[in-house]
Amino acid sequence: MTTQRSPSARQRRLAAILRSLRKEKGMSRETVAERMGCSPPTITRIEAAQTGARIADVTMMLEIYEVPDHTKEVLLQLARDARKRGWWDKISDSIPEYFQSYVGLEEDASSISGYESEYIPGLFQTKEYARAILNAEPTLPPEEELNDTLSIRMKRQERLSSDNPPEMWMVLNEAVIRRHVAGGVMRRQLQHLLDLSSHNFITVQILAFDSGAHPAMNGGFRILKFPKLSDPDIVYLEYWKGSIHLEDPDDVADYNRLFDHLRARALGPDQSRRLIEQAAGGSNER
Repeated sequence: MTTQRSPSARQRRLAAILRSLRKEKGMSRETVAERMGCSPPTITRIEAAQTGARIADVTMMLEIYEVPDHTKEVLLQLARDARKRGWWDKISDSIPEYFQSYVGLEEDASSISGYESEYIPGLFQTKEYARAILNAEPTLPPEEELNDTLSIRMKRQERLSSDNPPEMWMVLNEAVIRRHVAGGVMRRQLQHLLDLSSHNFITVQILAFDSGAHPAMNGGFRILKFPKLSDPDIVYLEYWKGSIHLEDPDDVADYNRLFDHLRARALGPDQSRRLIEQAAGGSNER
């Protein structure tokens, strides 16, 4: 089976520009496809960043849209950059299909925020905690597949120790730090979470049990923002064996508002650290 490459922020930006140029010209996808000698679904895939646009195709599209030469060169360079393969493309066969489209976007994100209701977020997981979570699946994966998944998760975490880590702000339900996962594994995981929260670019808040009902009781989410304002934010929702990306500005605005409500209801960062310490077996005080 041919797997879809994970889009980068550059690929999404190029797709959005090409889509905008076509609409400005008042052309249908069918018209553009006819002039290029391809099928309309090819134009659809390029404009949806579902496939890497060939330089020859982008060149032809820019000519059809009568783009000025100085702008054309900028967009062609963007197209060349968008075709560069990331580490995730080389091992895409080992990444679950529903997750492939997220990994490249996560790598490009300048900011990642969100809420988690059940487990420590993947970028914050220790390897032994991640293994314990994966071993809780109804059907255990083959050992080789399990090891591949763990390697990918650890590879993703390298971004946190890079020269340009993303700003991270996560709100965790208190259940995340209270749930017992393989005894000592959980204590070490919570200590790792405390260590990570000491970084200036990482903020962790706990939504305590006694905060009562809250607006995200139907599950977790991630909001990804990118360095260029022209790259639209994405909301990522994951469910068992599947995921959804939301890019509509109204949807993204709703989730940003939801996140603001959650972090307002959650304990402050210092109080959250004390609660994590307590859960890890440290202080008995909140």
